[in-house]
Amino acid sequence: MVNENGENGVTKYSNGHHTTSSELKVKRVGEPTLIEPAEETPKGLYLLSNLDQNIAVIVRTIYCFKSEEKGNELAWDVLKEALSKVLVHYYPLAGRLTISPQGKLIVECTNDGTQGAVFVEAEADCRMDEMGDSTKPDPITLGKLVYDIPAAKNILEIPPLVAQVTKFKCGGFALGLCMNHCMFDGIAAMEFVNSWGETARGLSLNISPFLDRTILNSRDPPKVEFKHQEFEEIDDISGSSDLYNEEMQYRSFCFDPNHLDNLKSKAMEDGTTLKKCTTFEALSAFVWRARSKALEMKPDQKTKLLFAVDGRSKFNPPLPKGYFGNGIVLTNAICTAGELVNNHLSYGVEQVQKAIKMVTDDYMRSAIDYFETTRARPSLSSTLLITTWSRLSFHTTDFGWGEPVLSGPVALPEKEVILFLSHGNQRKSINVLLGLPASAMKSFEHQLQQI
Repeated sequence: MVNENGENGVTKYSNGHHTTSSELKVKRVGEPTLIEPAEETPKGLYLLSNLDQNIAVIVRTIYCFKSEEKGNELAWDVLKEALSKVLVHYYPLAGRLTISPQGKLIVECTNDGTQGAVFVEAEADCRMDEMGDSTKPDPITLGKLVYDIPAAKNILEIPPLVAQVTKFKCGGFALGLCMNHCMFDGIAAMEFVNSWGETARGLSLNISPFLDRTILNSRDPPKVEFKHQEFEEIDDISGSSDLYNEEMQYRSFCFDPNHLDNLKSKAMEDGTTLKKCTTFEALSAFVWRARSKALEMKPDQKTKLLFAVDGRSKFNPPLPKGYFGNGIVLTNAICTAGELVNNHLSYGVEQVQKAIKMVTDDYMRSAIDYFETTRARPSLSSTLLITTWSRLSFHTTDFGWGEPVLSGPVALPEKEVILFLSHGNQRKSINVLLGLPASAMKSFEHQLQQI
């Protein structure tokens, strides 16, 4: 959770054992309603690309708004009306997921009154500042601000877009979104939410969505030219998975600009061949190394780092502005834990740099074709997956009540995932959110103190 007024340092939370100053009680008002596009939109099947197929997971985020001049009386009506209007441009979000004859996810758009984005009105029994510590993901408390479709057995029974607007007694409100990652990546999702806000304020869209995903079709015949180790299943010879049977602890670590500069300096001092180093490269290498050490991986244990690279500018030709879909591709680095832990930090940085450099048009086209021929999903065994939200403009969304006082994710999606979020003054700090078994968390925290 991005806390605009947060302090630097380590903040802690524990999923499943969260206590707040007063337990948040949320009452939903009436039944969920379906919001259809305000105008006629295309009918039929809407294609999802192979890059969309691998990440069909629900992403839950919240945005909290409060204006001194403007109460929340109109929040439900304003957001509902604007959603109906913006869905004219983003009509697939009003459809429903199904399986194509080729065995892939595809969106069915009937435009017959039976579909639409789901909208839920709710009220909280407290002020927004009485929720407790809402500066990081907490599915117990923050989960009450999003609406999960009851009794949904699988991803096909969950609409691509579900919104809940919760009014607080202080005059503020929270927008909680459940959106399917197969519909868009973080960049496209933020463009949609910001477009929704522009519509609510009576403005035309700053960025119109480009809806044609056939530009990322696989080649005929498919041509797999790379190993694509992101899909490799690694044997857990260290028994790290057994550690996860312990009580999980979740932490949020804030790296301020001084910490980040120190990390980069350390990497540059260590390396004999390292000529330059970005913040992402240094931080990713550090957390990969520290986590491997904390999990006490055996020296010959293979460990994999996965992270997404925005391919929009790397495709040839580049993806059009406003591309509505997933323009990201997973890249990877694999080495042994011994190589990672026993070498200097610069070794890990070089692995990250090689992974970034690997992402070219040829690599991404090969990844698209790899899925076409295998239908494989990336493996998370002995893997760290870093998700970077630090460049996403969560803090700029404005529905007419100004920018959110806080915004961000409700929970981490998997135990193997670490999340980077921008934070603090001028968004120069980075919050690192992760979960580890209790014994491993102590080691991880100790390593942070050495920076």
